[in-house]
Amino acid sequence: MASEIFLALLITTFVVAASAGNFNQDFEITWGDGRAKILNSGELLTLSLDKTSGSGFRSRNEYLFGKIDMQLKLVPGNSAGTVTAYYLSSLGDTHDEIDFEFLGNLSGDPYILHTNVFTQGKGNREQQFYLWFDPTQDFHTYSILWNPQSIIFSVDGTPIREFKNLESKGASFPKNQPMRIYSSLWNADDWATRGGLVKTDWSQAPFTASYRKFNAQACVWTSSSGSSCSSNNPSSNQAWLKQSLDSTGQARIQWVQKNYMIYNYCTDTKRFPQGLPPECTIA
Repeated sequence: MASEIFLALLITTFVVAASAGNFNQDFEITWGDGRAKILNSGELLTLSLDKTSGSGFRSRNEYLFGKIDMQLKLVPGNSAGTVTAYYLSSLGDTHDEIDFEFLGNLSGDPYILHTNVFTQGKGNREQQFYLWFDPTQDFHTYSILWNPQSIIFSVDGTPIREFKNLESKGASFPKNQPMRIYSSLWNADDWATRGGLVKTDWSQAPFTASYRKFNAQACVWTSSSGSSCSSNNPSSNQAWLKQSLDSTGQARIQWVQKNYMIYNYCTDTKRFPQGLPPECTIA
């Protein structure tokens, strides 16, 4: 009987986790003193930034592996100095983190999409891209697939980066710490645009970024009962838990990285004079 109840709870948890999100139910505003707003009965969330403060929110749930989708429309016009961050993170000095950061720019110049992966508190795994569209004109879907085999960053279904689990060859991988989803809009004009040379134009404030259509197919973590699923549990055999890039996905990543990548830590030998990180040199 107990096992039947557990299975029912597990299935219920998956139904909730895999359903289209509502910002009122799935997220909480964490800072901004009214600058973050949930609108349209929970279907839309906006963050704003002015000279006094930015704003941010986080998920109510923690996740240990998942496929997370969110549609964003970024700050339009002169967004120089601003950063819109959307990421998964645990807490503490040895935290894990999976980052999308959107670095604003002068009107007419492209946004930079900055990605990073932290394991045990250590990052320095940046890859940066231009986008092949204007991310301020409409909503676009930014996705993180995180499973025991790899992390895949995607934009509108096109994979742009893969970070594989290469622990067996000496590279660390985030797999033990549950993470929440966070997002914030903040002023970073000391570094965000052209290394800090271009400052935020506060006459353009308030700056606003918009969010909609959150969706999570994910293993929800609670401190009392642990993960709602695991790769070792046959009851939780969800496709995304074993998903990897097929030949089409590999070709798309190569296309993006050939045409739109502007920085790759794995080729920055000056930054790592003692040798590139292990995942960069493993075939």
